[in-house]
Amino acid sequence: MSLPETAPEVAVATQGDGSPNPKRTSVNDGIWAALGAYGLWGFLPILFRLLEGVPSMLIVAERTVWSLVLLGIILYFSRRLNEVRAVFADGKKLRRLALCAVVLAGNWLLYVWAVETEQVLEASFGYFINPLVNVAIGMALLGERQNRLQMVAILIACVAIAVQAAGIGSVPFVALGLAFSFGFYGFLRKTASVGSGTGLFVETLILAPIGLLYIFYSIATEGPGPHADPGMLFLLVMTGPATAVPLMLFAYGIQRLRLTTIGMLQYLAPTLQFLVAIFLFGEPINATRLFSFALIWLSIAVFTADGLRQRRSLRTPA
Repeated sequence: MSLPETAPEVAVATQGDGSPNPKRTSVNDGIWAALGAYGLWGFLPILFRLLEGVPSMLIVAERTVWSLVLLGIILYFSRRLNEVRAVFADGKKLRRLALCAVVLAGNWLLYVWAVETEQVLEASFGYFINPLVNVAIGMALLGERQNRLQMVAILIACVAIAVQAAGIGSVPFVALGLAFSFGFYGFLRKTASVGSGTGLFVETLILAPIGLLYIFYSIATEGPGPHADPGMLFLLVMTGPATAVPLMLFAYGIQRLRLTTIGMLQYLAPTLQFLVAIFLFGEPINATRLFSFALIWLSIAVFTADGLRQRRSLRTPA
């Protein structure tokens, strides 16, 4: 999913009179916001691991409902509920967001299930290849063309996926499922032309009735379960802020940073997930799987280097 470049970064920290440069301050705020977003996403598996024993479907249902509550409060106090009404008045946007909601729910469910079944390492691999999947989707659905270096990066990523499959002894369905579901979600959201907070509110609003029905069904058939434990109930409620807060930080950061900067920072989340999986959860990694990660890091390096080269060429006067 391509992201808008809305604010140039500057190297001057102060203006001529010694006062703070507002542009530089804005960039610094954007960097901290983006780091906060990717950091929270990177440590998100810890929250889901603490909810071990709670069914994945129930976690996703709770995540949907509590995200809706938090986003509703934010939109109400920021006086942006008119944006929600505008979406419901536009049938095309509403249908597109309904499809987004289905894809997003599938992505959430797969991710929570991956954490619960000790597959965080493979999940991190999925988010490493996600930017390259976005490129592939752009080529297939939008007719975008890539240069030679970008094609090399994609081919290296394909080899990395094959090596990862050899390392785990099967096709890395979790990694591919996460990468493609989030990639298609990004594609659909890009074409929906709706703000991030408003869009996520509408998506969770569409999913909330199903989520509430599942929660009530779970309580009716299996008892209160985690809802009877104050600690577990608190963790379930926290899935809402854990979903909405990083998104809001990301939206704040993307308005103030270059696309190149965001492109470099976006790998922080899967890197943290990779480290959490190995050093905190103790997931095993053999030499073959480690080699697959080395290949994907090489692919990322090639793709990023090409992006930097293109940016420099655009700045060079003819």
